[in-house]
Amino acid sequence: MSTISSRRSFVSLAAAGFSTLALPRLAQAQLQPKSEPPPRALQLEHAVTAPVSVEVNARSIANFEPRDRSRTRFGSLDFRSGLVLTSPYRGFGGLSGLRFLDAKGERFLAISDQGGWFTGTIRYSGREMIGLADVEAAPVLGADGRPITEKRLWYDTESLARDGNLVYVGLERVNQILRYDFAKGATGARGEVIAVPPSLRKLPYNKGLEAMVVVPKGQGPGKSQAQPLAGTLIAFSERGLDADGNLLAFLIGGSTPGQFSVRRSENFDISDAVLLPSGDLLILERKFSWFTGVNIRIRAIPLKSIAPGALVDGPALFAADLGHEIDNMEAIDAHVTSEGETLLTLISDDNFSMLQRTLLLQFTLAE
Repeated sequence: MSTISSRRSFVSLAAAGFSTLALPRLAQAQLQPKSEPPPRALQLEHAVTAPVSVEVNARSIANFEPRDRSRTRFGSLDFRSGLVLTSPYRGFGGLSGLRFLDAKGERFLAISDQGGWFTGTIRYSGREMIGLADVEAAPVLGADGRPITEKRLWYDTESLARDGNLVYVGLERVNQILRYDFAKGATGARGEVIAVPPSLRKLPYNKGLEAMVVVPKGQGPGKSQAQPLAGTLIAFSERGLDADGNLLAFLIGGSTPGQFSVRRSENFDISDAVLLPSGDLLILERKFSWFTGVNIRIRAIPLKSIAPGALVDGPALFAADLGHEIDNMEAIDAHVTSEGETLLTLISDDNFSMLQRTLLLQFTLAE
C-alpha cells in the first residue's frame, strides 16, 4: 500500500500491499466461518511495557489523490495536510483511537490496539501539520495497577472517548469498558470496569465494541442539560448486527439508557465516531474486499435522532478508496480553529505491518 500502483490495483494481494498477516481484523475475520472457534490470543510483541519517550518521524503527504494533484475537495471535506508516521520504537503503531486534549488540535491522546497509550503534540506550520513532538508511550493499566495486556484477550483496545478528565477505553474482544480519571496520574491512572448492557457483552468476537463518544452535559438535542442524551456514553459495535442486519449501538448512563441501531449499507462497518459542537455525530466507516481493497467513508447522524429503539441514518459526507492516500483508517476526532473552521483529524491502524502505514490526515469540514 506504500506505492501509488498498489493503491490503484487490487488484482493480487501483493499489488494491494496486504497479506493475511497484515490484516488480521480486516481480512482474516471475514474469511473465517462464524462456526469456527475464536483464534488464540496473539503474541503481544508490540505491547508497551513501561512509560517511555518515543521518536516519531514524519513525511508530508502533498496530495490526497495522487491521480489528480489539483484536487483538494472530497465530498464535504477539503484536504488540508497529511503525514506518514514512522518510528524506530517497535511499540509504535496499531493506533485505533484519537482524542485531542486541547482546543487547538495540538496535544493528543491516542491508543494502540495492543494496550498502549500515546501522548504528544502535533506541530504545525501555518495550516499544515509538519510532525509530532514530545511523544510518550505508556501501558494501559487495570484496577490492580498492572498492564491490562497481562489478562487474556484484554489487549484489543479499539475505542476511546473523553469527558474532561474522564477517559473511556473500549476492549473489543471482551466487550468491556474501562474508565480512567486522568486527574489521578494521566496515563498512569488505573482503570475501572464500568457496567455495560448484557447485549453489549454478547457482541461478536473481534467485531464488537469499536467506537465511543460522550455527550457532554449541556449538549444534546437543543443543547440543554435537561435533554436525555446529556451525560450519555454512546458505544458502537463494529459489526454487531440486529435482526434486520443493522449495526448495534448502546446508550450507557444518562437519563435514557438503552439500545439503538445504525442503518448499515454497502457492507460498511463502523471504525470510530466523533461528536461535533453542531450536534452532528460523525461516524467513520470502512470496508475491505479482496477485489476492491479498502474503502472508507464518513456519515453524519443527527444527534437528535438517537434514542432507545431508534434506527438512525444519515448522508455520507466523504468517501475514499485506495486511489487516495488512505490506509486502515480507524480513528477520528474534531476541533474548531480560532477562525471558526471545523477540522477533522484521522489516523490509521497499520496492524504493526511493514505492508501498511500509519497515516495522520487532516481535513476542513465545509459548512
